[in-house]
Parts: sequence; C-alpha cells; structure tokens
Amino acid sequence: MARLEAQLDRTAGIRETMADDEGVVTARSNLRAWQAERLARTHADLQASPKFGAAAEFFLADLYGPQDLGHRETAVRRVMPLMKKTLPAPALETIADAIELDALSESLDADMAAALRENAGAIDAAAYGAAYRRVARREDRARQIELIRHLGHSLEQLTEARFVGPALAMMRKPAQLAGLGELQSFLERGYAAFRQMGGAREFVETVTTREAAISEALFAGDDRPLQA
Repeated sequence: MARLEAQLDRTAGIRETMADDEGVVTARSNLRAWQAERLARTHADLQASPKFGAAAEFFLADLYGPQDLGHRETAVRRVMPLMKKTLPAPALETIADAIELDALSESLDADMAAALRENAGAIDAAAYGAAYRRVARREDRARQIELIRHLGHSLEQLTEARFVGPALAMMRKPAQLAGLGELQSFLERGYAAFRQMGGAREFVETVTTREAAISEALFAGDDRPLQA
C-alpha cells in the first residue's frame, strides 16, 4: 500500500502544479483528447475484435482516456481501508499499477502541454511530434509502455486469482454506499474485460509493440505513424 500512496501523492502534486496555469490546463485537455483519438485509430482493429474489444475499450477509455482521473485517486484514498480488508494482494497491485501509470502519464502530459501551449487549439501530427522530441524523456516513455505491459499482465493474474470475483462483488454495495461507485465500476470493468479474453498475452504484446514502434519513430523524426 505504500507504493499506492506514493503514486497518489505524485499525481496530486502534478495536478496541483498545473492548476495554477490556465493555459497549460487547456492545452492538457486538448492534448488528451487528441491522444485518445490517435490511440483509437492505432488500435481500431483491437476495438473491433470480438475477443479483444472489451479489453481495448478498457485500456483506451478507462486507463488513458481524455477524462480527468483526479476523482478516481480521491476515491482510492477514501476506500483504502476497505480494500485492505477485502481485496487480495493481486487486486491491490493492479490498482497500484493503474495509479502509477496515471501518475507517469500525467507528468509526461504536463510537459507536453507546456510544449504545445501555442498550438493547443490546433494539435496535429507535426506539432505533436515536435513537442514529443522537445520534451524528450525517452526513458520515461519506455517506462510508460512497460507499465502498460505490466498492468496488462497484472489484470490477467487478477482474473486467475480464485477469490477476486467474489471479493469485488462483496465490495459493490459498501462502495456504492460510500459514494465510490465509479471506482468499483472501474475495477469490475477491468476484471470482466480481461476475464473475457481468456488470456491477455497477445493483446498486451500487440498494444505495447505498436506503442514502442511509434515512440521510436517519433524520436527518429518520423511523424507518419501518428496519422495512420
């Protein structure tokens, strides 16, 4: 749980810093919307797949969608005592992975938003690629992709744990009564999406291989993958 609390603090600090700059906040919102559209184009085949569609939607909408996830971190803080009592270790690790991914993505997006500030209202592949190279942080980009891979495997392990399904069901009513229905829904959607696949390796490797190739192309000065 210490890891989870540290990542919650990290994310909160980044959002608090950005909140003081209205221009960066606007650029971040536009950036996230543009990135969501790009991800949907890149992985359109996975979203359309009967086998992978639910998992793709969970990744693209719940883990890296355009919405502000600050309310989710607040919810996690509030429900931590309940999670400790009712959720097995694999479930807690999955939540920690998701929060760490969000924290790193938030940090990278903050730098991208600052770099894109002048083009915030008209982001295109060229502007995004130039900002991506200007921000650099190549090791953090690789870490972001590795976190996606690790989270995918954590979700797969979650579906294999014997008592996770019943534990999530047991948490549903208390979570709703505590005003934490959105967090509970997030957990159940991830569990259901990955359980439906019956094995996540192909999906996870497809997503991360594509994202790693795009990152390498951008650092090499090639923005064409953003348009595909």
